[in-house]
Amino acid sequence: MGFISVLSLAQELAGQRIGPGDCCIDATAGNGVDTLFLAKAAGSGGLVHAFDIQETALASTAARLSGELSERFTGVRLHLASHDRMKDYVEAEHHGRISAIMFNLGYLPGAEHTVITQPGTTLAALDSSLELLRPGGVLTVVVYSGHPGGEEEAEAVNTWAEALPQREFQVMSYRFMNQQNHPPYLIAVEKRQPAAK
Repeated sequence: MGFISVLSLAQELAGQRIGPGDCCIDATAGNGVDTLFLAKAAGSGGLVHAFDIQETALASTAARLSGELSERFTGVRLHLASHDRMKDYVEAEHHGRISAIMFNLGYLPGAEHTVITQPGTTLAALDSSLELLRPGGVLTVVVYSGHPGGEEEAEAVNTWAEALPQREFQVMSYRFMNQQNHPPYLIAVEKRQPAAK
């Protein structure tokens, strides 16, 4: 039967946290797979913000959404912007109330490998994500390290995740240990509920 893939587990963890009408974020829209997943999970009353710095990615995402969602569905906002600016685009009333934020690092599948996520903007986006998440919300980061620049970003993200305070966040890693060619792996962060006073 085999183990669940890192991409499927990221969606499973996010889906467990999302309720109808929730607000979610796809921090790296790419070809729109996670954007569509989040939109379906949040339902017609939900809201999904999707970010990418490449117009081709947002066009691909829009095409995927139009082929899968009803014309009445207006709950997805596509932003041609870096994910480190997500707090500027997400409405203030949703700050601290996001149920799921998903990242897929690396490059746009099917496009040039020269445009990649960068440690500086990725770490800033991850910090913003922690502020935007609601207690009990989850952040998923699928890390790809096999391309030029990937190892440096992976190391930075690992260091960031390992340093998160245990009292505030629960952090896990899911990876395949014996696969060759730098298989992707998942880091998931759950924002803990505040302790009862």
